[in-house]
Amino acid sequence: MFNFQYYNPVRIVFGKNTIAELKNLISRDKKILLTYGGGSIFRNGVYDQVKSALTGYNIVEFGGIQPNPEYDTLIKAVDIARSNNIDFLLAVGGGSVIDGTKFIAAAICFEDGDPWDICAKGAPVKNAVPLGTVLTLPATGSEMNCFSVVSRASRVEKLHFSSPYVFPKFSILDPETTFSLPRRQVANGIVDAFVHVTEQYLTYCVNTPLQDRQAQAILKTLIEIAPATIANPSNYDCRANFMWCATQALNGIIGCGVAQDWTAHMIGHELTALFGIDHGQSLSVIAPAVWRHQRAVKKTKLLEYAYNVWNISAGSDEEKINSAIDKTIDFFRSIDMPVTLKDCNIVPGNFANIADRLAERGMILGENQNIGRNEVVEILNICSG
Repeated sequence: MFNFQYYNPVRIVFGKNTIAELKNLISRDKKILLTYGGGSIFRNGVYDQVKSALTGYNIVEFGGIQPNPEYDTLIKAVDIARSNNIDFLLAVGGGSVIDGTKFIAAAICFEDGDPWDICAKGAPVKNAVPLGTVLTLPATGSEMNCFSVVSRASRVEKLHFSSPYVFPKFSILDPETTFSLPRRQVANGIVDAFVHVTEQYLTYCVNTPLQDRQAQAILKTLIEIAPATIANPSNYDCRANFMWCATQALNGIIGCGVAQDWTAHMIGHELTALFGIDHGQSLSVIAPAVWRHQRAVKKTKLLEYAYNVWNISAGSDEEKINSAIDKTIDFFRSIDMPVTLKDCNIVPGNFANIADRLAERGMILGENQNIGRNEVVEILNICSG
């Protein structure tokens, strides 16, 4: 097991009717910027619950944060926050709203140049306005981590940053807020959580049986609950387990002391930036292709995955690995997710451009740092369809 430090200060408030706890989580002397997305919180009653819980609080609202939160939109929120002396941010929505709010929190306090440098140049975040979240779409795990991904359309970029200053102070997780989600968003969330786990698990062995079994438990639970989660939106137990799986997938606990490989995410971000496909869809396409391409170096973990997640015990090692990848693809298909670029209406073409964009940022991917420009092209060819 590798050396590690684990720190996670986020208070989780989980369960039915927990939005009312906001009044016990935010001091009344705070001036709050309430952030949200396209308006679904008005239709599903979450907005009314939030405003009711915060009756008498000083609140400024900022809506319209997009899926794949857009830099130009977030900068408008930064200006509003500064002009109104905001000292607490409350993000109400899914991972995009939360990610965007984390950037706002950091950018408000950023005084060392262009705030985009936080993402583009890794400029250090020295402070941030505190924030809390009310999660309405399980997927990214952003409600319990210090990561954020931001897009900038004018530069055709989707980049990430991390800082301990943007850990939420608290996150409220009420599974009932997910009942009205469109099927596509739920499927995206299931895949996002699934691949978060595999990118911390399907690497190489460093003698971490606890973390491995924790990862397997999340994967097996997602596979088990996915059909009912999709088919019956008001099944509280399924939605509760889905929500907690997504949070556990990227709150740092299964990543302690293990090798990690975020190749699928890095290539997926490029596909989203260039072609506008959903983040979850980029992962359902790319992740299995990465495993096929890297099967030699991931062999031990892929065999473990085959046996402990998919109950595959018959056949040669190669047959077991093929079967595990095929079963994963079938699982993604069963919830109507694309598994090839063709499924996403992306025709084989200038894959070298995607590889070049990653290379220009100095990215060498894979847990063994063995995925460079040529390998990215090969992975994209595998999943071209």
